[in-house]
Amino acid sequence: MSSPLVAIIGRPNVGKSTLFNRLTGRRTSIVGDEPGITRDRIYGKVDWKAKTFDLVDTGGIVPDDDAIIPANIFKQAGNAIAQAQAIIWVVDARAGVTPLDEEISIYLRNIGKPVFIAANKAETRKVEEEAAEFHLFGFPLVPISSEQGNSVGDLLDEVFDVLDFDAEEEEEDTDEIKLAIIGRPNVGKSSLLNKILGEERVIVSPIAGTTRDSIDTHLTVDGQKFLLIDTAGIRRKGKTTEMAEKLSVVMARKSLERADVAILVIDAVEGVANLDASIAGYALDSGCSLIIAVNKWDILEEKKTGTASEYERNLRDKLKFLDWAPVVTISALTGQRVSRILPIVQKANAARNLRVSTSKLNQFFEESIMQPKVGGGSAPGKGGRARLHIQYITQSGMRPPFFVVFTSGGPSSKGGLHFSYLRYIENRLREKFDFFATPIRIKEKHKTKKK
Repeated sequence: MSSPLVAIIGRPNVGKSTLFNRLTGRRTSIVGDEPGITRDRIYGKVDWKAKTFDLVDTGGIVPDDDAIIPANIFKQAGNAIAQAQAIIWVVDARAGVTPLDEEISIYLRNIGKPVFIAANKAETRKVEEEAAEFHLFGFPLVPISSEQGNSVGDLLDEVFDVLDFDAEEEEEDTDEIKLAIIGRPNVGKSSLLNKILGEERVIVSPIAGTTRDSIDTHLTVDGQKFLLIDTAGIRRKGKTTEMAEKLSVVMARKSLERADVAILVIDAVEGVANLDASIAGYALDSGCSLIIAVNKWDILEEKKTGTASEYERNLRDKLKFLDWAPVVTISALTGQRVSRILPIVQKANAARNLRVSTSKLNQFFEESIMQPKVGGGSAPGKGGRARLHIQYITQSGMRPPFFVVFTSGGPSSKGGLHFSYLRYIENRLREKFDFFATPIRIKEKHKTKKK
């Protein structure tokens, strides 16, 4: 059974994300002075009194605003409240009771769940005393300072007492595939996640940069568990002016560091941009397996602008270093071919976890390296230097597959193997062992022969 869930709610800029980060002990929610920075549901875990419960941070509730984003924020907050066992309602003790707080109180009285008021920003005795006016709402009140940590433990004690811990928290499932959805802003990452999940877990809107944080969602399909990470739209650091969007680049790259497989979403209409290659490079640097999803394909089909094979040839030409990554043309809006993605993800994950037996690797060495037609174990060095002798090859790691090539040669061969020969080894490894959709790391260890 999963851990109990507690939801943090409140109007914008009262310190919900600061409290979330304080309770979870990690900077998952983006924090700043700009109202409405948290737009989706952000999940984390809280350890207290030898127990663990889940915590969800919601966007600031603005029910009177007709704008797309605030309306969706209110919807997301409502979904989180429906799933939660208890609610932490964060208010601004400095600002006092506002008309919007009064509206929220009416809503909370009708949900039939325990509600605790966290009167935030009570760093001084005076503000703490003034926070007493929130008692009028009839919920338990704890004046706190999320920034400094004052009385946060008292708040946790109050919440802890009403939670139902029916079972011990399950250990992290190592069989769970961690899947990151990456791409430029507004290419359809959140729409794809929603289509895969079958629910509107992530806000979707035509406004670029709507998703600013990385959001984790658990999913099980045919017995296989997935952890889906919807990352913020990545932009070049030099071109992001808002603090939240600058942080989104950092957080998206951190998400990739913990992902097994990444789906690079590309806008079919706009085509491959330079930033697409940069984002793919981030995934490769972190060792992720990679799948390219060309979204909005239904629009191209309506325009009859060419065939899928022609489009893929053009894409491959612009992303030459991803010639091993499978391409799938989809429409996150209509669901076209979206069902193909998770099976491909499973195949990619299996490949990145593949360990080749010593006997099979020795056979590969004899067939692909030692045969006379491929140089008989002699390979070119960098810069036209003397040829090197390939002694043997071994696999030293997985996730992604990591191989070490041992070479020897005279003093003039210290420069190492020519990149084209390393590429040759990589291609032969892919052909022989079907390292599908996953990068391969190859390291050379060289020993100079003494005269």
